[in-house]
Amino acid sequence: MTPCPAILIAAPASGQGKTTVTAALARLHARQGRRVTVFKCGPDFLDPQIHAFASGRPCQNLDLGMCGESDARWRLARAAKESDLILVEGVMGLFDGTPSAADIAERFGIPVMALIDAGSMAQTFGAVAHGLATYRPKLPFAGVLANRVGSAFHTELLRESLPPGMGWFGALPKSGDSLPERHLGLMQAAEIEDLGVRLDKLADALEATAAVHLPEAANFDDVPPPAIPPLLSGKRIAIARDAAYGFIYPANLETLQQLGAELCFFSPVAGEALPECDAVWLPGGYPELHAQSLTANTALWAALRAHVDTGKPLLAECGGMMSLFEEVVDKAGVSHRFGGLLPGRSVMQQRLAALGTQFATLPEGELSGHTFHYSKSESPLDPLCRARPQRGGEGEAIYRTRRLTASYVHFYFPSNPQAVASLLG
Repeated sequence: MTPCPAILIAAPASGQGKTTVTAALARLHARQGRRVTVFKCGPDFLDPQIHAFASGRPCQNLDLGMCGESDARWRLARAAKESDLILVEGVMGLFDGTPSAADIAERFGIPVMALIDAGSMAQTFGAVAHGLATYRPKLPFAGVLANRVGSAFHTELLRESLPPGMGWFGALPKSGDSLPERHLGLMQAAEIEDLGVRLDKLADALEATAAVHLPEAANFDDVPPPAIPPLLSGKRIAIARDAAYGFIYPANLETLQQLGAELCFFSPVAGEALPECDAVWLPGGYPELHAQSLTANTALWAALRAHVDTGKPLLAECGGMMSLFEEVVDKAGVSHRFGGLLPGRSVMQQRLAALGTQFATLPEGELSGHTFHYSKSESPLDPLCRARPQRGGEGEAIYRTRRLTASYVHFYFPSNPQAVASLLG
């Protein structure tokens, strides 16, 4: 067992400030010289970008559904050996979802700090805290942090309302320094020009108003990482990465490197050409927000078409798949001519179109992943197969033409590195 101070930041619901406070904690401890490793519960892409910026270290996902327990266990074990502090941001409310943030806290013995938005309550704060602490008797509960507090008197009312012996992590005042959002969640870290300034202000507020201290050490099992054969040794994989294609699990990049691949990144939005490569990965993102730049990069679409025509692999996920259709219609109803490698079109919707963990049985093997999109796509192509949602029902269509594989599913490469090697090799 390896001891390491750790805390899971949870809340009664979404919108309480978990990401902001987790990032502020990471920033505060990192600038005090500690090695901080942050994890995010669930298959989120955007919050981990913020946490990686705040801590100066990669932020990875913990998700018992998509990633699996063994993946989470060895990543926590590695973090415990390499860190002075582990922070885990929960997802939704503490007990929401199957599996939930509470399931992760119990499974790995990570103490929970409940972040409660106290902006519209006083003594009821204690009742909410009591409910979160006692709803599941085996939950390791460390205490509470009050958010959006109005005054010193308000803080005292909140603290006095707590049950005897409950831990108090302090109070944060109401602030306008929350992080900017768009329809899929927070903006990407690289798009927030003043992110460092914002995080420093939040860290200052924590330092000044909250009883921030290192939590007690949790004990993590000594689990080695899985052995991955270098099946992609000598292969060069080109990966689109910019404001339009930013939904990349850090663990996916790590898996490709462990497989022996050489990674090269390029920016379609900046007009960059397709690098010399053996395979291409177009991740998800926001191509509809950068349609003018992307549709103008005609050389890229021609190069991708030639790449596929020569029998080389191309994996396109969500926004990457949208880009390969003939047409994308944005939220304003404006139509844009896109790559044209796949027949059909994608149309942005005003409401969420799909969300959840899915599993795909490809000819290369089984892969887990996640889907989260506001568009709907139509294509005359017959799907190669359909993914299976965790809770049943019809899953996402997975299209294949030659070595081009496209779907709305964001695959989690560590779920089957050998399948990924076959897909891109």
